[in-house]
Amino acid sequence: MLRSTPRARRALVTAAASLLLSGCTVVGPGGPGEPGVPADRAAQDALLKAAEHRLVVDCLAGRGLTLTPRARAPDQDRTLQAALFGAGPRELSVTLATGATVTAHEDGCLAAARGRLYGDPARWFRAQVTVDNLRAEAQARMRDDPAHQAALARWTRCATLTDRPRPANPDPAVAARCAQESGLDDVRARLESVELVVVRSLHRDELTAYRQLRERALLRAVQLPAPTPPTKGHDHS
Repeated sequence: MLRSTPRARRALVTAAASLLLSGCTVVGPGGPGEPGVPADRAAQDALLKAAEHRLVVDCLAGRGLTLTPRARAPDQDRTLQAALFGAGPRELSVTLATGATVTAHEDGCLAAARGRLYGDPARWFRAQVTVDNLRAEAQARMRDDPAHQAALARWTRCATLTDRPRPANPDPAVAARCAQESGLDDVRARLESVELVVVRSLHRDELTAYRQLRERALLRAVQLPAPTPPTKGHDHS
């Protein structure tokens, strides 16, 4: 099971707080099917992020907590951190084909917001984690291909000076030159596209769930009622 270090955890918390404090992106109506759902993928992503931001802020307000631009770093406030991400054992877990395990809490405001949007937190978590790691799985699969192994061997010979062991971190310019001369770049590009087709077929169910839950979330996002005026609570400023 992958467990984040304290430093990585602080970075995650800080990044999430920055997202929440960045405000909502206004997305205009448009797109086929439902009024207000944009057709553009980037605009859809912005709509979902804005809705998630709104729901997280509402959830925190219900717990008497408020994020403001003057808020202290969340890693310095365990109450706020627990409210955002949950506490105790992590209830959600997905082990990927690469061997990595991704876990998450189910009781924080972030999970609650995603539950409101996507309807089934556990199903969405599994679908999202799988879809986000399709390329990594394809890359792991192609490393066993004889063509990739041969190209990597050529790259190693190219990047290694005579009578010296292969450097752990070769000069970037040398590494780039050798990747072209050995054909490694071309082999990786060809094999990755092939393996992506394979892993997408292997994860057809997760891809279907991802599309279905995302479409429902977009509908819920445009149907959110107008925000209520802020209530007095504990302002972490």
